[in-house]
Amino acid sequence: MAKKRKGGPGGGTPATVALESAGADYTLHAYAHDPASGLSYGEEAAHALGTSPERVFKTLVAEVDGALTVAVVPVAGALDLKALASAVGGKRAAMADPAAAERTTGYVRGGISPLGQRRPLRTVLDASALAFPTIFVSAGKRGLEVELAPAVLLALTSGVQSPIARS
Repeated sequence: MAKKRKGGPGGGTPATVALESAGADYTLHAYAHDPASGLSYGEEAAHALGTSPERVFKTLVAEVDGALTVAVVPVAGALDLKALASAVGGKRAAMADPAAAERTTGYVRGGISPLGQRRPLRTVLDASALAFPTIFVSAGKRGLEVELAPAVLLALTSGVQSPIARS
């Protein structure tokens, strides 16, 4: 199920509300999340949407020099913590405590979106995203992805792009 929207009123997740408030172009894709699938959330999304895992991005929350930071990387790869720290001018990075990530973003694991967070965090998008006209990121809950241009994501998150993923 895909819905194309641009702006306008409406409910939904905080991520879709943020997209609508900004008048952004995006397509919403819903699929039936299967907790027993054995796949990671991102791999499950890529499979369900019939798209390449290089085009589906996971939202990870890390701590860089004590500050929570969002890393958006392809589900086909992994986050390079040293590259993330460097991208934001930090020295050390580690994955954030999952409870702190959920509390700060307002989302649950597997549904954390870079958009519409309770407390907006610094955001770094892996440079590989720029190779695609659109990418998929979580729309704020398991089983819901938003497809949008990487430039739109960067603009709405005040994010930066940097090579932060490794294969």
